[in-house]
Amino acid sequence: MADDEKKPPAEVKCPKCVCVKGSPGWMTTYADLVTLLLTFFVLLVSMANMEEIKFEEAAASLRDAFGGHSTPAPTTFAIPIIPSPPVSKFAPIQNETASKVYKRIQSQLKSANIPDDVELIKREDGTIVLRINDAILFKRGSSTVSHAAYPTLRELANILRPLSMRLRIEGHTDSTPFSGKKLSNWDLSTDRAVSIMRFFKKSDLLPLDRMSAIGYGADRPVVPNTNETNMAKNRRVDFVLRTNDTLGLGAKGTKAGELPL
Repeated sequence: MADDEKKPPAEVKCPKCVCVKGSPGWMTTYADLVTLLLTFFVLLVSMANMEEIKFEEAAASLRDAFGGHSTPAPTTFAIPIIPSPPVSKFAPIQNETASKVYKRIQSQLKSANIPDDVELIKREDGTIVLRINDAILFKRGSSTVSHAAYPTLRELANILRPLSMRLRIEGHTDSTPFSGKKLSNWDLSTDRAVSIMRFFKKSDLLPLDRMSAIGYGADRPVVPNTNETNMAKNRRVDFVLRTNDTLGLGAKGTKAGELPL
């Protein structure tokens, strides 16, 4: 009995494990999940530098692949640009500017000490004319500017200097034949226009590049030369102001054979 108690316990052997060929099922599932996550993040990184439209297209493709609701990707479109209408050289801006200049000169003439013989005229083509009787500027039959006309011409220069317009000085006479050293009334009218322009230049009243001078003699009377009153009106000097828009050939108001200002 005692000998039986001293015998060692019998060794219990573990059952032999049976290994199935291939990886376990959990490892396959885990590897698939990691691969899908890696692919997803690589796809996100690759789309980080894509254009917005391509990104939307790729996102829509992903939604379709995962069974999401498919929406059409936005398509590119261009906003139509409507060109502005061309500005015509006969636009009403020119006449509007001339109207403002006309009112400005009219106001300055009233406030200045200028004789009433200075007439202000506005034509339809935007031309502004300051018409002065020759008796204020010259002695009868002379082309030398009289000293009495100096204040008037200086006041006119002060009015015209700030204006962004060109000045053409036009000399006119009546139809009475001129007998003297001059050849004709046309020569007298031209010399008078040049004398006034020379006065403006010599006194530094107006820049020469803004002025021009021309004489018409008796060819452009404002009234018929039928009496002395009408002849006195035709003996005049016109200060013609025009903007740069009306200087080209063929401009509105330019007569046939007339040179631009």
